[in-house]
Amino acid sequence: MTKPLPDVTPNTWSFLRDPMIKPTGFREYDARWKYPDEINLPGMTALGLGLGTQMHKRGIAPLIAVGNDYRDYSLSIKNALIVGLMQAGIKVKDIGPALSPMAYFSQFHLDVPAVAMVTASHNPNGWTGVKMGFDRPLTHGPDEMGELRDIVLNGEGEKRDGGAYEFVDGVREAYLDDLIGDFRMSRKLKVVCATGNGTASAIAPELFERLGVEVVPLHTELDYTFPNYNPNPEAMEMLHDMADAVRASGADFALGFDGDGDRCGVVDDEGEEIFADKVGVILARDLSKLYPNSIFVADVKSTGLFAADPELQKNGVTADYWKTGHSHMKRRVKEIGALAGFEKSGHYFLAEPVGRGYDCGMRVAVEICKLMDRNPDMSMSDLRRALPQTWSTPTMSPYCGDTEKYEVLDRIVEKLVTKAEDGEKFAGRDVKEVVTVNGARVILDNGSWGLVRASSNTPNLVVVCESAESDAEMRAIFEELDTVIRTEPSVGEYDQKI
Repeated sequence: MTKPLPDVTPNTWSFLRDPMIKPTGFREYDARWKYPDEINLPGMTALGLGLGTQMHKRGIAPLIAVGNDYRDYSLSIKNALIVGLMQAGIKVKDIGPALSPMAYFSQFHLDVPAVAMVTASHNPNGWTGVKMGFDRPLTHGPDEMGELRDIVLNGEGEKRDGGAYEFVDGVREAYLDDLIGDFRMSRKLKVVCATGNGTASAIAPELFERLGVEVVPLHTELDYTFPNYNPNPEAMEMLHDMADAVRASGADFALGFDGDGDRCGVVDDEGEEIFADKVGVILARDLSKLYPNSIFVADVKSTGLFAADPELQKNGVTADYWKTGHSHMKRRVKEIGALAGFEKSGHYFLAEPVGRGYDCGMRVAVEICKLMDRNPDMSMSDLRRALPQTWSTPTMSPYCGDTEKYEVLDRIVEKLVTKAEDGEKFAGRDVKEVVTVNGARVILDNGSWGLVRASSNTPNLVVVCESAESDAEMRAIFEELDTVIRTEPSVGEYDQKI
């Protein structure tokens, strides 16, 4: 295999012949490019050849399930990827258009060791990418991605005999059956189902109907031009639309799904958005009654309530704060035998006996409906208000170049650790500990905290703060953290500030 060209030049003779791949598309836990500006179809074939070579190198049986999200170019990209996999001697089971969690499910359903899902996730049109994994329910992390990048970019893909192709029907129906089982609602529930015209439009409305839920559809027609907005339940545009639909219909709550269905956003009956980490605490309270002494993993951007909530403490819960990122979180949940993991961005990882351990927005929807069924006298806003109050910032991202952000972060972490070791006050309080698994999360003696880390996907740092006391303390934590961040001259402006 020849080395792919690192620069992509569309509308040239070689663009239709030679693999072109921008190296920065290999991320920490998946691959993502603008198409055709950063990768061409021969480049995607080179990726498939590299992925197949990696399977052989790691002793993985040469069998893979492959799916694609609902975008007008995803099928072409998947077919190019499949050509490369077959060149590497891999037998491909093509499950057709799918949600990412449906592709992960197919590994279990078809009993295949590997998966490759062509998706741009919640990114706008023009983006593409691949989520892949060899060890179900896990997906590639930094080690696997680094190895794959080197195989592909160094032209080390090896062609072998034995490749084959089979289209497999029926995975969508099996996925729905697996999600629903024999559960039916016993209380009346009206839910706004928001899919932003994305891939979840093909699954979510039917899922709710089969559960016995009254569906208020919101942009649930499949349309890969995304005529209303990009399907991303972290974006205010989608959340505000969900809130308006709740108020207009008198629904019990709204659930919104991203472009590939692995994330879920929640708006309650009063039109209030509940961030996924707080929804996680609500779910953890309910699940820890059924499964006492459970371990729950939360990403470092999430609320401190997983450790501090009296109800969770009463149920014997152990909280584990871990690295942000769907691949890191899945792996941690599996490694320590946690019941679930919760990520502030809306990825939920519900493990056995509740789920299968991978992030699935549809599984979250089912479990929220079951939670409401077990609490027939409570509304979603009641459950929100039952949590101890905290004051938290949105996720704020100051600019910091991709080539320098990790070195900049290392220096910031060192300064924060030194402040704590020297016994300096932080926002007027003592520092209880500084968690450094992913950047620095400075935890104060009252459970309040401030976090700085590097974004895995964009040229930014990420800053989040939460106070258990007051809005004023939250702002003081941010000011203290920002003062340290500002000692680094290469850190630029924030995308948003409190």
